[in-house]
Amino acid sequence: KRLAPPLRPPPPNDCLHPARHSRPSIRGERGMSAEEAAAKAAEGEEEELELEGQDLFYVPEKALTGIKEKLKNGKKEEDLKPFVDQLVNPEDVPDEDMMLPVDMRGVGKDFDSVEDMLAELGVVGTAEAFVKAREYFEANKDKEPEDDRPKPITAAEWKQTLADDALLEGEEEEEMLEDLEEEDLEEEEPDEAEEPATKKAKTS
Repeated sequence: KRLAPPLRPPPPNDCLHPARHSRPSIRGERGMSAEEAAAKAAEGEEEELELEGQDLFYVPEKALTGIKEKLKNGKKEEDLKPFVDQLVNPEDVPDEDMMLPVDMRGVGKDFDSVEDMLAELGVVGTAEAFVKAREYFEANKDKEPEDDRPKPITAAEWKQTLADDALLEGEEEEEMLEDLEEEDLEEEEPDEAEEPATKKAKTS
């Protein structure tokens, strides 16, 4: 299952993947020491992270609240699992429940789904990861104006966003298939036109 959909379309750079940082040369660039080259590379990394923006997803508020409470009481897997299950299957959340935005950059690693997180981090680790993602969002390290920040939405609104996203993806795939079919037809037409010319050449 996919993670909850982003509030808005993802930026051109794939924000699901961590920034790929280039390692500074030991010798540094011409006219710079290794320390200066490293400092310049660090500045570039910060700029790249800023450009990539938020890795935004929505999670059930009740599940996140329950996770925070259980983590304070000993981090028992059996206590956390019911709440983590809600993160795996957010479609089952009642329509009137609220969904909170979290920034997955706070997890510190790239995951394609909650199942992948569970496989690598376990129940407790996954629970802690989503708490970190919420804290990262609340920290607003990008210093985004409060009025422009993503707001909590109802599960009904989130499900509609998911449905719209799936519909848009389907339309885009259909358009791509139509374009490919048109290209194939255009490639076939010249071949058909060449056949009579070849026959005439033989008869003459």
